[in-house]
Amino acid sequence: MSNTDLHPMATGHIPSYVTQADGSDFLLTFMFIFTVLVIVLIGVGYFTLHSIPEKLAHESNHPQFQLVGILALLALFTHNGLFWVAAVLVAGFQFPDVAAPLRAIADAIRSLGTERSEGPAPVQPTDHTAQQEQ
Repeated sequence: MSNTDLHPMATGHIPSYVTQADGSDFLLTFMFIFTVLVIVLIGVGYFTLHSIPEKLAHESNHPQFQLVGILALLALFTHNGLFWVAAVLVAGFQFPDVAAPLRAIADAIRSLGTERSEGPAPVQPTDHTAQQEQ
């Protein structure tokens, strides 16, 4: 039997994923590159997903921007979806500013106090006025 003769049970076609005689394995190399690319793409998608609440809050110039960022980071590091949902809700809705009316009242009271102190000085009774009252 010579080297060109095949075994009677061997097929005439050898699939491409069978390792060559020189040791190169095309399928192993392809799967390694494919796996690394898939892991990188999943990581990029994961980080992009977790940055959505911060992007929403930044675009709308949200007053609770720092709170949204903290919730998004907590969701990222704890893998707890509740923090991410809370960050999206905080970024999506504007809470009413209850401090603004209180600030306006405080400013009005403060301005009343400064107007009185800037007004005419109170009249001090002199000795002459005190003698007339007696």
